[in-house]
Amino acid sequence: MKSCLFLLLCLTFSPFLQSNAQSKIPALGICSSYENDSLVHATGLEYIEETVRKMLAPSVSEDVFNSRLSILKNAATKIQTCNLFIPAEIKVIGPDVNEKRVLGYVDSVMQRAKIAGIRLIVLGSGGARKIPDGVDHATAKKAFIKLARKMAVVAAKYDCMIAMENLNASETNFVNSIEEGNEIVNAVRHPNFKLTVDIYHMLRENEPAAHIEKARGNIVHCHIAEKEKRTAPGVMGDDFKPYLAALKKINFQGRIMMECRWGTLATEIQPATAYLKAQLEEVYGK
Repeated sequence: MKSCLFLLLCLTFSPFLQSNAQSKIPALGICSSYENDSLVHATGLEYIEETVRKMLAPSVSEDVFNSRLSILKNAATKIQTCNLFIPAEIKVIGPDVNEKRVLGYVDSVMQRAKIAGIRLIVLGSGGARKIPDGVDHATAKKAFIKLARKMAVVAAKYDCMIAMENLNASETNFVNSIEEGNEIVNAVRHPNFKLTVDIYHMLRENEPAAHIEKARGNIVHCHIAEKEKRTAPGVMGDDFKPYLAALKKINFQGRIMMECRWGTLATEIQPATAYLKAQLEEVYGK
């Protein structure tokens, strides 16, 4: 009798519990220096996103890496993601690609990422992925997909994710939308190569929030800032709710990182966090 009653209760409340789990507000963080750890932690943000250039790149000496690693591991705020992956001089698309150099660089970065506990690296790198003038877009894309698959294999070896980011046309001429990024990820077909949705770049390109829904299952990370001057949430009063609602619809489980141009971080971070949280709570509370 008791077991029947338990089963009945599970069946009754299961849809509610599932709905509740799916409506959990994503964790928030900021793209900033680990040196701002105390300030970010005091704001209540959970994550800092550092740069590969500062933390993981081969150009960072072993002594400096170990020094920063010690600071990172003792930080109050979690640091598990990095951006600014590949420098402009290391081409990943076009006729000047040196595959051996690219994969060697990726391997070096991923080795350090594993040591540092970095589990996701954003592939923005507009200069590295810019298609040179005169090069056929379709041909370049096909070659990039093959290279990206090999990069993903390297990332998998170190238990790390590469998350390609949509960038607006003023920064690069390849993957200017989530729609195209989703095509690339589907073509790469590797579990360690997914998407970062950047809402700022979507706004700049006037890309509809519905494209987020079409990329369900591929979006693992998110960046956000206001459209006009890449200001922090709340400065201009941008409405992010259609994009946040799309993230909710796909049951987004990643982090939302504020990647903004800050004036004075110490005075702007708290109101920006409050503004973004308010929009998230409005969307996820429905």
